[in-house]
Amino acid sequence: MFDVGFTEMMVIAVVALIVIGPERLPRVARTMGHLFGRLQRYVNDVKADISREIELEELKKFKSTFEDAARGVESEVNTEINSVQSEVTKTQNEFSSELNSLTKIEDPAATPPTPVSGEPSLGPSEIGPAPRSEAPAKPEKTTV
Repeated sequence: MFDVGFTEMMVIAVVALIVIGPERLPRVARTMGHLFGRLQRYVNDVKADISREIELEELKKFKSTFEDAARGVESEVNTEINSVQSEVTKTQNEFSSELNSLTKIEDPAATPPTPVSGEPSLGPSEIGPAPRSEAPAKPEKTTV
């Protein structure tokens, strides 16, 4: 705070001794020491408060920067999710339309042949029995 050399201190001490006197000088010096200590503590407290405020401002800036970055990442992720969801929906729709078109195509083996002009048409009972899809039943055992 003060840059006082040895010679300046000696001049101040001699002037204080002459002005204050040898009886009161120790008490005044002690009081000055206490006041100087209080002043130093006050200055240190102010410095600490200023440092805390600066750190707080830096933390607020860092927080703001971090939140902006997080919002950016969240936006990118949501964009990608929406893109993937739209692709999945598009693929599902294409799959459904293909499945519907496949179910509309009839199995040529299950349809009766189209009659040639002049031939009589056969009904379903005249074509023959429908193929069985279940396993044949096992014959029951008979006891003799």
